[in-house]
Amino acid sequence: MDYVIRPLTAKDESILWEMLYFALHTPHGEAPARDVVQRPELARYVAGWGREGDRGFLAHDPKGPDVLGAAWLRLPIGEHKGYGYVDDVTPELAFAVHPQHRNRGIGTALLTQLVRAAPDEAAISLSVAAGNPVLRLYERFGFKVVQESPDAIKMRR
Repeated sequence: MDYVIRPLTAKDESILWEMLYFALHTPHGEAPARDVVQRPELARYVAGWGREGDRGFLAHDPKGPDVLGAAWLRLPIGEHKGYGYVDDVTPELAFAVHPQHRNRGIGTALLTQLVRAAPDEAAISLSVAAGNPVLRLYERFGFKVVQESPDAIKMRR
């Protein structure tokens, strides 16, 4: 499948809500309720998208409106820290590929674009559910485990 990668804009907030939902990983594949993304610890990755420091990329079908995936960075601010929070100056990565388009290289292409676009970024953090197969992708991009629990792994690059 062909796809195009473009920078995210402030107009993409509604797309990022959908991508945030697709980023959720459950151990047995059961789908969580759609409104779970409104929890403060998750909503902070998207709410008010387009503020200073927000940056990322979106993969879409060049022949139509289908969004295939997105990868974005956001600095932590406010009282609600994200799951990948390590400190106030390290941006957190949020990343998702639509379930119908996984295992086609889209995630690798998005992360490659994001890393190339932010070469001056001293560190990037993220949190991934334990057992999520995307862990291997993050390791290939130089992310290292900084904290581990039975449910989640926090990584930093």
